[in-house]
Amino acid sequence: MDLISALSLGELALSFSRVPLFPVFDLSYFIVSIIYLKYEPGAVELSRRHPVASWLCAMLHCFGSYILADLLLGEPIIDYFSNSSSILLASAVWYLIFFCPLDLFYKCVCFLPVKLIFVAMKEVVRVRKIAVGIHHAHHHYHHGWFIMIATGWVKGSGVALLSNLEQLLRGVWKPETNEILHMSFPTKASLYGAILFTLQQTRWLPVSKASLIFVFTMFMVSCKVFLTATHSHSSPFDVLEGYICPVLFGAAWGSDHHHDNHGAPHGGGLGTQHAGLPAKAREELSEGSRKKKTKKAD
Repeated sequence: MDLISALSLGELALSFSRVPLFPVFDLSYFIVSIIYLKYEPGAVELSRRHPVASWLCAMLHCFGSYILADLLLGEPIIDYFSNSSSILLASAVWYLIFFCPLDLFYKCVCFLPVKLIFVAMKEVVRVRKIAVGIHHAHHHYHHGWFIMIATGWVKGSGVALLSNLEQLLRGVWKPETNEILHMSFPTKASLYGAILFTLQQTRWLPVSKASLIFVFTMFMVSCKVFLTATHSHSSPFDVLEGYICPVLFGAAWGSDHHHDNHGAPHGGGLGTQHAGLPAKAREELSEGSRKKKTKKAD
């Protein structure tokens, strides 16, 4: 906090945390979310054949985090749909992305410089949702650290965690794509961010909420914009996890590399045996053909 104040960022962080999200930032969030929906295989065909199912998928992409958080806290999961302005705005974005003539709207928002702006604004919404979710959970469970972390996590990455449900709405079932089994960068970052905001909410992290929102938003925006611009699916946490996970959770990673390193000689031995089979087969065939010729000659 002293460092941020020394850099004269305290007032900036406070002003930034008070910027309203609706409609500009929410619009960006809806655009990027529904763009990712259109990237899914069969999503365009679904919108033509079953527009209601496509609309439901789009609403799940836009509001899935609210639905999952309400489910965790025992509140009505349909409560957020009372916000008619957000529903109408998200529905308009869905219609323009899927049904605009000549795909003009989709091509405009997917133009990389424009898309990067929307991606950056979406991360602003993500971080704010994590902070609000933890504050809301803390209001109900003052000492429920795990509840606060879980609520903040699903607020930041609820759409990804509900990916299997969204696939079912599209008539697809791919349990191997479970987000918990294969966490993407936003899901991991939302979990780490939820831990940080929980520590701040319970006063174990001596930083103001506005400062934490500002710093974590800058981190998320920088990482996500860079990953989107470079079309990368890697995570900035991979290097750190590569060192920490084998220490904390055993030698699972090391054993995988051990298996890979020692797999070559065994694979080579098997390859040699398989390589010898065709030659042996040719010898047996040639020997069999010679016997047949001998019988014919007899």
